[in-house]
Amino acid sequence: MAEANNANVDGACEEKGPEGLSSESVPPGTTISRVKLLDTMVDTFLQKLVAAGSYQRFTDCYKRFYQLQPEMTQRIYDKFITQLQASIREEISEIKEEGNLEAVLNALDKIVEEGKARNEPAWRPSGIPEKDLHSAMAPYFLQQRDTLQRRVQKQEAENRQLADAVVAGRRQVEELQLQVQARQQAWQALHREQRELVAVLREPE
Repeated sequence: MAEANNANVDGACEEKGPEGLSSESVPPGTTISRVKLLDTMVDTFLQKLVAAGSYQRFTDCYKRFYQLQPEMTQRIYDKFITQLQASIREEISEIKEEGNLEAVLNALDKIVEEGKARNEPAWRPSGIPEKDLHSAMAPYFLQQRDTLQRRVQKQEAENRQLADAVVAGRRQVEELQLQVQARQQAWQALHREQRELVAVLREPE
């Protein structure tokens, strides 16, 4: 099931161009909004992420658990992929909201469209392009820096939680293996006792 989904994802990625859009779906000369390009890039990234983290690679990392519980491994993988995609989409949405990216990108599209019909040089407040660019971009970059710092702190906390979950999962797998070994040893001991009892019963009086 997972391999089939990955194959479909790979095929979908091969048909798309660098921006993740099919060349046949976009007529020549059509301007694509930057918001649409951003959403398409996120979708393409998620598709390639799922394709890279195939079910086969997942089972290779947890061979013993997969051999003991193949159905449980499949459910864990499906849930992991679903939550991973949802988490990434949620973080992208939060970044877009905090940075007001949709409004900024739409405004940029509007400026570009308006600039196409303008022949005279663009007006600068101070007349010095470097100074004007710095004054316009510095607040944006500072805001992005603060946003990224918050994202890093949140990601570090989530990574710690994931690390704890992985350790707990490994302990559960180890406990399951010990239980399996104990049951196997008990069965072998019972089998030996049964053979010894049968041998005793068969001995002539």
